[in-house]
Amino acid sequence: MSLWVFSVVCLVLSYQLTGSSAEQCGWQAGGDLGDLGDLGDLGDLGDLGSIIPRSQYDQMFKHRKDCTSKGFYSYDAFISAAKSYPAFATTGDTATRKREVAAFLAQTSHETTGGSATAPDGPYAWGYCFLKEINPRSSYCAPGYPCPKQYYGRGPIQLTWNYNYQKCGRAIGADLINNPDLLTTNAVISFKSAFWFWMTPQSPKPSCHNVITGRWQPSAADLSAGRVPGYGVITNIINGKLECGHGKDSRVDNRIGYYKRYCNILGVGYGNNLDCYRQKSFGNGLLLESM
Repeated sequence: MSLWVFSVVCLVLSYQLTGSSAEQCGWQAGGDLGDLGDLGDLGDLGDLGSIIPRSQYDQMFKHRKDCTSKGFYSYDAFISAAKSYPAFATTGDTATRKREVAAFLAQTSHETTGGSATAPDGPYAWGYCFLKEINPRSSYCAPGYPCPKQYYGRGPIQLTWNYNYQKCGRAIGADLINNPDLLTTNAVISFKSAFWFWMTPQSPKPSCHNVITGRWQPSAADLSAGRVPGYGVITNIINGKLECGHGKDSRVDNRIGYYKRYCNILGVGYGNNLDCYRQKSFGNGLLLESM
């Protein structure tokens, strides 16, 4: 092991021991230190580009430049934003890492989908088509939080509500309360908002990351509510109040369709429990609005 590699590994271990994340330190210092989270060049410690190379990303999103978003959600922005969350797609074996990438891209594809049953190449080739919510029904301003702008759905995860913009902005080091349109003008910040949601547990909901990597263990209450480990719980986390617990739902099916296509491209199995048809919703927590 070279001296340089030894020094970098020591730095990584020091971050783990302190329990502080790069994005938290960046916010407290008044700036974004997200790039310090780049572990992608350390070989076995995690290289997102080896899990999903540019060619496969382009295959997944072959029509993203034909949509309203005009190619805004680029591969480079995706890779750059992920550096702020070094546990993303670096947890578990290769199959687990691939499933996490497939699950993240599938859920965010559904939120921004421009596909239909008759679309060229099928409905699941049209992810990342929209930057923001179409015809927002309100300004999404909850009392008790600043509301100088409108906080309708924006970005890959379609972040909504002023309190979510405030929490997310603080975590990633961006003033989203005063500048919510950063999620539609800066692709790296836009992806960071989605990674923030993906990696952040909001009680009683686990993080999407912990579910897809097998770290979440359902409680007795979860099991009695039908919430068992699998991709379906992630749908429940994101939009369970509207989509889960009442039988077959076309929105759930759309999320699964994207997931299966991306797993096929990445060459990995789907895992079990893909739907949430019979799962009770987690209830309130971090609230998002689905398109």
